[in-house]
Amino acid sequence: MPTRIKICGITRVEDGLAAARLGADAIGLVFYAPSPRAVDAVRAAEICAALPPFVTSVGLFVDPGEDEVRAVLARVPLDLLQFHGDESPEFCRQFGRPYIKAIRMRDDIDLFAERARYAEARGLLLDTYRPGVPGGTGEAFNWDRIPAELAGQIVLAGGLEPANVAAAVAQVRPYAVDVSGGVEASKGIKDAAKMAAFCNSVFAVEK
Repeated sequence: MPTRIKICGITRVEDGLAAARLGADAIGLVFYAPSPRAVDAVRAAEICAALPPFVTSVGLFVDPGEDEVRAVLARVPLDLLQFHGDESPEFCRQFGRPYIKAIRMRDDIDLFAERARYAEARGLLLDTYRPGVPGGTGEAFNWDRIPAELAGQIVLAGGLEPANVAAAVAQVRPYAVDVSGGVEASKGIKDAAKMAAFCNSVFAVEK
């Protein structure tokens, strides 16, 4: 099965279209105000409306209130939710949308236990752990920590870029890879050449 590609932190229609054209399977929209890649519902709806068929729109939230998620869903036709904080399984499942749960790779994390806990999630997104930072660290973690038995249910994130994503895919064989800062010209603004290099690096492993 080919490794899927998600390009996160899309803030402009043109970047979403470029990601889709270059081969991304999904784009991520950040609904977390402290992030430099955050978008509001109006901008997110514009981006979603411009996407071609079969490109998945993913909404990223960090410890949101229920009303916050529902307000976004009332205005933005998200296909998938991504919860990037300490949300419980009960919280994640209540919105009638498929979801993935981000797990920050602390030293003591038990991925089998987390997969069992979030059994209804479509998968786990693994990101680098840095205290007080919910994501977007730009740092990779030790991929050896990912059990081979779970690889097909994993979205691999954390410090990925064109220069290292082929090695990540070859080693881990994840269901998907997720990139944000690694394909940017500046925070929130994507670089089409970097996105192309990232996607092509993933495709090259599959040949």
